[in-house]
Amino acid sequence: MSEPVFEIRDITAYNGSTRVFRNFSLTVENGSNTVILGPNGSGKTTLMKLLSCELYPVFREGSSVRIFGSEGWNVQRLRSRLGIVSHDLQKNYLAGAKGVNVVLSGFYASIDTWRHQQFTAHDREKAETVMEMLGIGQLARREFGTLSPGEQRRFLLGRALVNDPEALLLDEPTSGLDLRASFIYMETLRKLMRSGRTVVLVTHHISEILPEIEKAVLLKEGRIVASGPKKEVLGSASLSALFDYPLEVISVNGYYQVFPALAGCGVR
Repeated sequence: MSEPVFEIRDITAYNGSTRVFRNFSLTVENGSNTVILGPNGSGKTTLMKLLSCELYPVFREGSSVRIFGSEGWNVQRLRSRLGIVSHDLQKNYLAGAKGVNVVLSGFYASIDTWRHQQFTAHDREKAETVMEMLGIGQLARREFGTLSPGEQRRFLLGRALVNDPEALLLDEPTSGLDLRASFIYMETLRKLMRSGRTVVLVTHHISEILPEIEKAVLLKEGRIVASGPKKEVLGSASLSALFDYPLEVISVNGYYQVFPALAGCGVR
């Protein structure tokens, strides 16, 4: 049996001076496509930083953050097993970087490419293959800052995929995208999941929960309030409690959407 994508045990973690997690535990199994859903302030950003090794929990006997069974990750080893695409990465990426260099930078987990970095013919061929797969090959020479948000997101996905990671960790993958760009991006993620890649979504957008997602974890104020099979967890009562607002959930063709569950609104 393969190791979990990540296993967090009994941690306490701060973001700045704010304690976000206390005695927090969460495991996501490899092969189990999972959504971690929560409102703003639930701890999603801190969780992303913990898993990308930007933040570390308070040291305490018995607590740990293990990624694929290991606590002692360095960035080079991590990127070959877990590809991470975050909102902060897109926001902070250098606007002048050429598209092809965005993808190539995945080999070094850097922002843009630099003179001291060496890329083999195989590396460049792999970057070309990934860009073609994502439908962005024709944009390879464009500067990152001139691309649409959806195009930028696909280049950052290529940056993660160039290392053939076993799993992908995605932070609100369609945030800021228009309807067409959102559907194109989500269809790409669906193909990756159907090909055997494990995907973990961290989001507050119900519409990002794809049919291939099997498990849902509801996160609120640094605590897991529900966890289990998607169909059991994503109900009207549980999501109303999660977002502190009366909601009604519907599912169509494996996708989920919510509506206000207010008197006279006509929702069924």
